[in-house]
Amino acid sequence: MSDNKTVPTDVDPKEFLSAVEHDRRREDGFALLEMMNRVTKLKPVMWGPSIIGYGQYHYKYDSGREGDFFYCGFSPRKANMSLYFIPGYGTYSEFFTRLGKHKTGASCVYINKLADIDMGVLEELTAACVKHMKATYG
Repeated sequence: MSDNKTVPTDVDPKEFLSAVEHDRRREDGFALLEMMNRVTKLKPVMWGPSIIGYGQYHYKYDSGREGDFFYCGFSPRKANMSLYFIPGYGTYSEFFTRLGKHKTGASCVYINKLADIDMGVLEELTAACVKHMKATYG
């Protein structure tokens, strides 16, 4: 049984991105969709109402909390583009020194626009995240 409120939905990620009002977020969202599709070789899935995620794994904490979540993903939020790398940004500090202008949270990376970052580094980071998650969770 999953305790996670953010679960996969049947919404088409392209339809979701098409409805994003902010022009830059919508354009950057489609660029991220293309890049992550190519790099992960996984099908994009909407998780909850606003996150596009790639891959899926099951977790169970010592506390008994368990659920399913995605390996990596993104969401075009109003304030910024949120990128999710589930192992956490601390695992990939070498990439963040080269990424460009960004801020970090627990497992989130916030950017204003793709033009602020090095897309080659983002591709490396995405590939490393998926490789790590597949090796750890299958």
